Amino acid sequence: MTPMPPVRGTLTENRPLAELTWLRVGGPADWLFQPADTEDLRAFLAALDPACAVFPIGVGSNLIVRAGGIRAVVIRLGRGFNAIEIDGTCVTAGAAALDAHVARKAAEAGLDLTFLRTIPGAIGGAVRMNAGCYGTYVADRLVSARAITRSGEAVTLTPDDLRFAYRQAHLPEGWVLTEATFDAPRGDPQALAQKMEDQLARRDATQPVKDRTAGSTFRNPAGFSSTGQADDTHELKAWKLIDEAGLRGATRGGAQMSPKHPNFLVNTGQATADDLEGLGEEVRKRVFQHSGIQLEWEVIRIGEPGGNK
Repeated sequence: MTPMPPVRGTLTENRPLAELTWLRVGGPADWLFQPADTEDLRAFLAALDPACAVFPIGVGSNLIVRAGGIRAVVIRLGRGFNAIEIDGTCVTAGAAALDAHVARKAAEAGLDLTFLRTIPGAIGGAVRMNAGCYGTYVADRLVSARAITRSGEAVTLTPDDLRFAYRQAHLPEGWVLTEATFDAPRGDPQALAQKMEDQLARRDATQPVKDRTAGSTFRNPAGFSSTGQADDTHELKAWKLIDEAGLRGATRGGAQMSPKHPNFLVNTGQATADDLEGLGEEVRKRVFQHSGIQLEWEVIRIGEPGGNK
């Protein structure tokens, strides 16, 4: 096992990860590092053996960890990375700040980041995945992001550096996002609060929010430009393709495609990582057989199969 540098945060060997993901499945990480602050993270990465793989996670809202676990140092940011600061129309949020909390804080200050309100997860993941809702994406509002490189250097990234596309951004392997700054349109705080309430009601009516899911399982296969902007000339939706293939409510072991929204993969209580990923792959196969369209995973799958290292 690779020796680990000294840290001020928490460094745990062979740490089970299932409880850190929304789907509650998966094996352990070789190491889990929860840095105290940016300097702790920077010093750790600078001193870590370059051959040692690094995998950042957020709140695990978009993640399947396979049963064999992750042969890497998993880095999870916590309280030292969740501050939210507002200056004029700029909102700067730590990577561990929850998307919903950032939306609420901005609205209280009369700034419209309401598109973040119903997105599960934290700001680091939102930037990494160019998260969006109701026609607005991170790419539309981001001014800059801060990150620590795999070698421990602190860098500032522009939207051009991140090369946003639909549901993705470019970030070199092992880099860890630490904060992001957004430029938000002004709005009336009460009107913004009502807008978010309406969004929540719409989400609750159409999505299985009380079930154990990781949000949308597959990307919409078309209809978006390279910057993540909607293209009205295309109307393909992953959920509709799944539904038309007869897979609404489909099951494998303890995994299910939600009867309420068939693009949501659900752990009904006893699902394994194999159940979840296997059902997803079966859905991809059958949708392709039915429509000729190959769905792409939006949920990240990471780690080794089986239960042994």
